[in-house]
Amino acid sequence: MLSPWLALLAGGVSVFAFAPFGLFALALPALGLLAWQLQRAGRVRDGFLLGLAWGFGAFAAGVSWLYVALNRYGGMPMPLAALAIALFCAYLALYPALAGALFVRLRAGGALTRAALFGALWLLAEWLRGVLFTGFPWLAIGYTQTPPSPLAGYLPLVGVYGVGGLVAFLAAALALAPWRRVREALPAVALFVLLLGGGAGLRALAWTAPAGAPLSVALIQTNFEQSLKWSPEHFVDVLRGNAELVRDTSARLVVLPETTLPTLMERLPEGYLDLLRGFVREQGGDLVLGVFRSEPVAAGPGGSDEQRIYNAAISLGEGPMQTYAKQHLVPFGEYSPPLFGWFYRLVDIPMSDQTRGAPDQPPMALGGQRIALNICYEDLFGAELIRALPQATLLLNLSNLAWYGDSLAQPQHLQIARVRALETGRPMLRATNTGMTAVVQPDGSVAAVLPEFERGVLRAEVRGYQGMTPYARWGDRPALGIAALALAVVLLLQRRRGG
Repeated sequence: MLSPWLALLAGGVSVFAFAPFGLFALALPALGLLAWQLQRAGRVRDGFLLGLAWGFGAFAAGVSWLYVALNRYGGMPMPLAALAIALFCAYLALYPALAGALFVRLRAGGALTRAALFGALWLLAEWLRGVLFTGFPWLAIGYTQTPPSPLAGYLPLVGVYGVGGLVAFLAAALALAPWRRVREALPAVALFVLLLGGGAGLRALAWTAPAGAPLSVALIQTNFEQSLKWSPEHFVDVLRGNAELVRDTSARLVVLPETTLPTLMERLPEGYLDLLRGFVREQGGDLVLGVFRSEPVAAGPGGSDEQRIYNAAISLGEGPMQTYAKQHLVPFGEYSPPLFGWFYRLVDIPMSDQTRGAPDQPPMALGGQRIALNICYEDLFGAELIRALPQATLLLNLSNLAWYGDSLAQPQHLQIARVRALETGRPMLRATNTGMTAVVQPDGSVAAVLPEFERGVLRAEVRGYQGMTPYARWGDRPALGIAALALAVVLLLQRRRGG
């Protein structure tokens, strides 16, 4: 029962707790089995291997869609792409491995104390995975607890890492309870029921309130095939397709997805942006679209032709153009980390040498609302999105997940957006190339969504929201503080036991 293969299987099964499967309760036995194994592990090395196996199973099953970007669209040979994904999953698995090793090293006290230790270590490991080396928090276990999970009520308080720690604590409390002595197991059961009931009650609370008049929006899903979008032979067709979609769409706010125009804004045909601006002005609206922008690097005495490239969004309409530049770039896809220049000799990724946008960019003022933009991968970082609050009344995500084909990436990304809406108490609008284009309400519910891999326009009326959730005020600090307190208690118990 202490076999790493069993831990590997449990990690793989945990993926079914995420979207699109939505079996949120499955996160408890998947993590509970790991906690049960760690409780019986004799050596720190065993704890490390069990955590590593669990993590590798989870990430190999849950983010293997990255292979599509490297092989099908990036041109990396199949063996190298498979090796790259395996190494990446192994790196991600180091975080649960660290949690497993520390649990075996620090475990002390009764079942509930050890469950608290497991929850605290899991929270800290996932938080570290989300911040080190720019972070990759995809598949943080808290994302499984979107509605209808009763634990969704805690997301506006402690965010996705706090809820992940809570899931790990409950899983360990049930797994480590002394079930042979039923009376001694009752505290774990009572705590489980209490926390689930508390979460269900919190879901009824509205932390924010509507602000301003309803805003009509049209979110365009262009559905351009990734392999054709960047082909010079199809460049004119892509520009024409975008223009026709804008021309035929009427709303106060019209949105096209990330990098919907596959070239630098400065290289677009003369008059093209004026054409788009004219279409939305006729309807009395504004257009937000994704496009690459460039600006020259300040030249030294010898002169320079270098350019900074930004993955950007711009607005076109009655008022002056407003811009946003992506702040949190994707390593290996949008920039090369130091010492990894060789990676780009193996793949062909357009516009892969980008510059970060400033961290304090103001929301766009459009349609009587203040709209905080984020581009694709940026909505994984809740602590960064809350910088725009309380000024922003709406959140808007532009994405292009065509890089990952027909995979789990689309529904997983929509689930991430649902968590961001709950954490901030703001609607999240999503305009994507191939899916999932959606309107998410502040309570995490999906008000409307377009089918994947179909061209279409999602029309809706949305309200902006004002006010601050506890998470919007304090970010991850309360969750990290609770985890640190739990660790301090365990260390104190260890010291007393040693004395």
